[in-house]
Amino acid sequence: MPFLFACYIFAYLDRVNVGFAKLRMLDALGFSEAVYGLGAGIFFLGYVLFEVPSNVLMLKLGARRTIARIMVAWGIISAAMMLVETPTQFYLLRFLLGVAEAGFFPGVILYLTFWFPAARRGRVTALFATAVALSTVIGAPLSGVIMHYLDGANGWAGWQWLFVIEGLPSVAMGLVALAYLDDRVEDARWLSAAERALIAADIAHEHGNIAHVRVVDGLRLPRVWLMGVIYFCIVMGLYGLNFWLPSIVQELGFESMIGVGLVTAIPFGFAAVAMVLVGQRADRARERRWHTAAPVLAGAVGLIASVLLAAHPFAAIAALTLGACGILGGLPQSWSLSTAFVSGGAAAAGIALINSIGNLAGFVAPWSLGLIKEATGSTAAGVCLLAGSLVVGALLVLSIPAREVAR
Repeated sequence: MPFLFACYIFAYLDRVNVGFAKLRMLDALGFSEAVYGLGAGIFFLGYVLFEVPSNVLMLKLGARRTIARIMVAWGIISAAMMLVETPTQFYLLRFLLGVAEAGFFPGVILYLTFWFPAARRGRVTALFATAVALSTVIGAPLSGVIMHYLDGANGWAGWQWLFVIEGLPSVAMGLVALAYLDDRVEDARWLSAAERALIAADIAHEHGNIAHVRVVDGLRLPRVWLMGVIYFCIVMGLYGLNFWLPSIVQELGFESMIGVGLVTAIPFGFAAVAMVLVGQRADRARERRWHTAAPVLAGAVGLIASVLLAAHPFAAIAALTLGACGILGGLPQSWSLSTAFVSGGAAAAGIALINSIGNLAGFVAPWSLGLIKEATGSTAAGVCLLAGSLVVGALLVLSIPAREVAR
């Protein structure tokens, strides 16, 4: 788990560092807000197109080789972002970055079902997903420092150094994954034979009680498609914050790169704690619906409050913190819901399909906010759009019968 956690931190750094690069990159290259929004979002078109094939292929190749392949590829492409000069190059590299990273998150979610039964999966998924929050806690100040102190070094702009320094470590982590990870419980030499047998029996018993195991089941179950729409609604809020929070913070009056980095880290630091607490409580209560819906609704309240309090920067940051805690607190619990319906090949295809549908929001959210900001000069209306999406997602979660989730 610590290794997977570290891998996901690098994944998220490489995915969203463009949000910081934007603060200098747009003026340097003459890009508009709409060009940035489209480029930030086009990552997810490549991601979605290749996600299901990557996850199904993982069943054949194993997690070790799949995760290594993905990390080496995305690290190289992320570092190559420093070479961007035109909108076309920006779009192409962002698309290729999405293709390279496709399958990592759903692959790890599938991988966790090989090791942890459902009763423990809420906490474990939450621990893994806290990397989303901590990548910003670590990456936001780091990005601010890189762009401030390295700007002009060796003739490169600060945003170019940002892509290189935050991209190449992923290549090293991918090579480590190849040597370090075990594909399944049966391969884990650090467990005794009795421990391996106990865990394998628990997992086999659980999967034996789930009817949907074929790959095609994961693509045609209505419940899988519903979970995809729910995930879309939650991810709208998440990526809206990820790609635009530095700009929102700057609008609140924080001007220096280091200041923007430190303030951007605050909401996600609290969100990391919220994710763990919600995951622990959900596992103890063995309840998923309200542990997904309630935090997401709180996230919507926080986003709306941040708009209403825009004239008061510190109150607005507190509201954004509530928004981040709600969105990220509910996110991993939605995955605990999703993995309750399928196993085997159906889980590989179903998890990838849910993640594909959800990550379309990664295209829609930044592009929409870019268009809205260009039209209105403010991110306020875009933030309200994100809040509305979160409300819809929470209501759809509650539409799932409680007895079905319990079963």
